[in-house]
Amino acid sequence: MGPLTGLKFIEMAGMGPAPFCGMLLADLGAEVITIGRKSARTDTPAAQVLSERGKRTIALNLKTSEGVEAVLKLCEGADALFEGFRPGVMEKLGLGPEQCLARNPKLVFGRMTGWGQTGPLAQAAGHDINYISLSGALHGVGRRGEKPLPPSNLVGDFGGGAMYLAFGLMCAIHEAGQSGKGQVVDVSMVEGSASLMTMMYTMFAGGGWKDDRGINLLDGGAYFYDSYETSDGKYISLGSIEPQFYQQLVELAELDPEQFSNRSEDNWPALAEVLEGVFKQKTRDEWCELMEGTDVCFAPILSMAEAPHHPHNVERGSFVTINDVVQPAPAPRFSRSEATIAHGPKHAGIDTDEVLRECGYSDENLATLRQQGVLT
Repeated sequence: MGPLTGLKFIEMAGMGPAPFCGMLLADLGAEVITIGRKSARTDTPAAQVLSERGKRTIALNLKTSEGVEAVLKLCEGADALFEGFRPGVMEKLGLGPEQCLARNPKLVFGRMTGWGQTGPLAQAAGHDINYISLSGALHGVGRRGEKPLPPSNLVGDFGGGAMYLAFGLMCAIHEAGQSGKGQVVDVSMVEGSASLMTMMYTMFAGGGWKDDRGINLLDGGAYFYDSYETSDGKYISLGSIEPQFYQQLVELAELDPEQFSNRSEDNWPALAEVLEGVFKQKTRDEWCELMEGTDVCFAPILSMAEAPHHPHNVERGSFVTINDVVQPAPAPRFSRSEATIAHGPKHAGIDTDEVLRECGYSDENLATLRQQGVLT
């Protein structure tokens, strides 16, 4: 049983980071019930919507008072509800914090947006790329002299959003266990992505990080912390920062010790050019045979198709296959409380009757709600 077994979360169906947060909680044993709109439809096969694995799903018409009442009834037995809508949407539905906490004073109400619940941008549309622009994160990603390069949606949506939502929910649930009172958790992807940059802001404050991209120790500016193309058009990564690791790089790559003895920033561009030529002399696999598993701090850069088949990932079970779909396994690992995937993703609304029966709805109630258009 996962470490979150016994906790119940209500997830208001949405896109991207909020469902991912729900997946993390479900992977670790929590009961997560996704509430979708009755009218919601998707052409994507259920098995491929990985963020819905391990959850139960119901579909309600939230434009009806009966649909809203069903959500409020679910809140009565839940530890937390979370949503990722624009500020005010839940209030318009009649499902804001005031209404939900009135049903359950210990309920934690998680809210995740890009800009936060307040501020001059709170009601503006946006996406990950915009939120990490405002935190300073995007400015530092990219090559020297080139435009900023979006790091997928990892930093804003999932790192600064979903992960901070999951952390915030668990913190508030812990506090509610002591105080007996719930509260609202306001997660902003701007603030979450800024928080992720704490080390960079520390280095910047001390003069060890320049306020530009592609010229610093950890952003591709240093030749010993970068990626390089191999003779077969693939890539490897280096992180040979510490002197002892750097020495192994010099030895295994058969570099000129005298030429590579001066690691001052002035020499970075020239030595990077030398390394580019060196790594193009062998294939990626040949460099793996030479350096993988050593203290060079080396790894092949694998594609999404390749990663699940790497021996290290295979031995640890870092990826799993459910319903013929390869996907990342639950993380992190626990010594006693094993995190497992209860089941694969389900079609939206498939658990509606079962979940509502558990809340006290009779078969007659369900039949009436279905006739009223509240249920599918």
